[in-house]
Amino acid sequence: MIDKSLNEHLRRNLIVSCQALEDEPLHSSFIMGRMALAAKQGGASGIRANSVEDIREIKKMVDLPIIGIIKRNYENSDVFISATMKEIDELMTVGPEIIALDATSSVRPNGESLEDFYRAIRQKYPEVSLMADCSTYDEMIEADILGFDYIGTTLVGYTKQSKGDKIEADDFSLIQKAVRHCKHPIIAEGNINTPEKVKRVLELGVFSVVVGSAITRPQLITETFVAATK
Repeated sequence: MIDKSLNEHLRRNLIVSCQALEDEPLHSSFIMGRMALAAKQGGASGIRANSVEDIREIKKMVDLPIIGIIKRNYENSDVFISATMKEIDELMTVGPEIIALDATSSVRPNGESLEDFYRAIRQKYPEVSLMADCSTYDEMIEADILGFDYIGTTLVGYTKQSKGDKIEADDFSLIQKAVRHCKHPIIAEGNINTPEKVKRVLELGVFSVVVGSAITRPQLITETFVAATK
């Protein structure tokens, strides 16, 4: 359930996603720990991190709240963010303040419904706050009704049902609708890649903002500069 002190700490502040997958040059728990420290020194109020190993290392380096996830692929399922109780159990060994999980309408492992999965987590771990990573407005509404503590725009444009959608600086209609109709706090995440976008979504009333690639993935940052030379 929502911790009021956690809420006050994160409200209208920046959360930095410190992640590097196995095929990326910065893939290392050591590096992610230093990345989190750099984010804290820059003024971040929270960290989003992937894997037990990274979270354990990050906790050694900073005392910021952590949104924990485990990315793992499952056969015959498009869901890969904290997809089953196996991932939840693993995350709880390092105690992130918030666990984020795929709350889309995509087919889940073993055909489990989102509602059944949500209720199983609540029953087993009633003390942890849960964030719904969504890709459409309808998914956000469903997650809100289920009772997720935070509703994220994390997967907008990354699922079959949201293909082509983006969170763009000149069109925040999806976020506006979510803020207007969801009772639980909205965390803006996904394609929030400039300070101007951060400012704009906060003006629209989101609870907080997650920025990842624009801060912590130098290979992608470099690509944007290289593109300007062409």
